[in-house]
Amino acid sequence: MPTRRVHHLAAATAAATTALTTVLTAVGAAPARAAGDLHLVRPGESIQQAVDAALPGDTVQLLPGEYRGSVRITTPGLTLRGAGRDSVLLPADASAPVPAADGAALCATAGHGLCVAGTDDRPLAGVTVEALAVTGFRKNGISASGTTGLTVRATFVHDNGQQGISQEKSTRGVITANESTRNGQSGVFLANSVDSEGGALSADGTLVSANLLTDNRVGVTVRRLRDLSVERNRIHGNCGGVFVVGDEGVPRAGALTVTRNQVVANNRYCPPNPRLDHIQGAGIVLTGAEETSVTENEVRDNVGASPFSGGIVLVHSVVGVANARNTVADNLVLGNGPADLADRDTGTDNSFARNQCAVSEPAGHC
Repeated sequence: MPTRRVHHLAAATAAATTALTTVLTAVGAAPARAAGDLHLVRPGESIQQAVDAALPGDTVQLLPGEYRGSVRITTPGLTLRGAGRDSVLLPADASAPVPAADGAALCATAGHGLCVAGTDDRPLAGVTVEALAVTGFRKNGISASGTTGLTVRATFVHDNGQQGISQEKSTRGVITANESTRNGQSGVFLANSVDSEGGALSADGTLVSANLLTDNRVGVTVRRLRDLSVERNRIHGNCGGVFVVGDEGVPRAGALTVTRNQVVANNRYCPPNPRLDHIQGAGIVLTGAEETSVTENEVRDNVGASPFSGGIVLVHSVVGVANARNTVADNLVLGNGPADLADRDTGTDNSFARNQCAVSEPAGHC
């Protein structure tokens, strides 16, 4: 049976082995793998060098401490694992520029912390990012594009300039058990593409679940996608809770599920931008979506005076596309204002059933 090897960026020592054992015990070591090497990185060493040296199926393990500089993953099946919040990825010092040939330079130049990068033609498969903190980056904390089967788990992504966790042009993702807070845009952002128009893409069963999303502009944004689920998240203290966003592109955004989330008191004020009015007190908002199921959510105490304000709100998209054939059922929707359920659209065949609420707009949906 082959012996599992451990690669160090410095010489291996007995003290490091003891430290690794302690860390893995503390955070819950993964089950033994049939194959795959373990690359141990200590504070002050380069994560990117370890990532570049890894082969598919390997694990890069970070010990507790601060790590300066962006990281770019292009190896399929790679796991990047920290020791929980004590393994912190921060922007590089300005006095320590990244070599232009380093993969991290591409990620740093884009303003992101951790980039998981495939292509449209060859999606990067099976990458896992777990148990680390990412903070202070100009744009996205964790930014993924062109991936399939990406797992982002148990990360603490906070105080980044745009998205906390972003995934575009990707399928079969699992974004679970993360805390994403105080990011400039969304705690979790899913899109077909951030820089081009076009019809909605299938996310092929992507799951956003069991995350804590607080103090962002929006907790979860789903833009121009189909076939995914947003479920069992705790979303509070943002300007808006969940936004499902479509437009005139075909296929239309929708055919997805928003279920069993707790969306409470998302009452921060976020000013307008050139594309959207201001956001405040928005619980779950559908705009230009179709065939979306919003069920069994707890939506309480979202109050504001924005066009998006209220508990569960349907409003036409910024280009005037109406919602169609959406289902809002079996939700607990109370204490929201100006209404618990608000249909401010001209769309057809949107249904409201068995919701527990006090005020609807127009009347009759409660």
